[in-house]
Amino acid sequence: MKFGKYSVSLLMVLALIMMFVGCAKPPEAEKAAAKAAMDAAVAAGADKYATADFSAGKTAWEGAEAQMKDKKYEEAKQGYLNAKPAFDKAAAAAVAGKKAAVDEATAALAALEEGWKEIAASAKKLQKKMKDKQEAWTADAKAFEDGLKAAKDALAADPLGAKKKAGELKALLDKWGAAFSELAAIPDKPAKAAKKGKK
Repeated sequence: MKFGKYSVSLLMVLALIMMFVGCAKPPEAEKAAAKAAMDAAVAAGADKYATADFSAGKTAWEGAEAQMKDKKYEEAKQGYLNAKPAFDKAAAAAVAGKKAAVDEATAALAALEEGWKEIAASAKKLQKKMKDKQEAWTADAKAFEDGLKAAKDALAADPLGAKKKAGELKALLDKWGAAFSELAAIPDKPAKAAKKGKK
């Protein structure tokens, strides 16, 4: 008789466990909340301006997605619950990160503009010495001015792109700075000696 009671109790416990396991549902609400937070972070530029926080969220998200495939819904739920605040933090950090990038790019472009004024002044002074470089100088001067304008126009929307462009323009500035230093070191051609006067 005791065996029968234990058997019934064991069957009831197994039935409850099976029912609980069978009722486990995918964490759709948590997934949706994490996805919305991820989309907001991407829209804020967190993938560019808050990469560490965004990566933490992405890692949690990917782990949760793997758990979903394995039907480990409790682990997946926790993964989504971890991903959402990481994405929220990344979205907030992206604002500060973008502002810092704008400030850095603005400073770099201002320094380039000042440096270019000095280079252009050197070009005027050394015009007689740069006959064979005049064509290259004219082309590079136009490319620099166009690039500087493009970088300034892109500054608000894409400060990282503007900063990258500033790096390219700096190389052009350095190239002509070195070229003009070499030209300045070349002594001027002496004026032709005056013809000897008549005796």
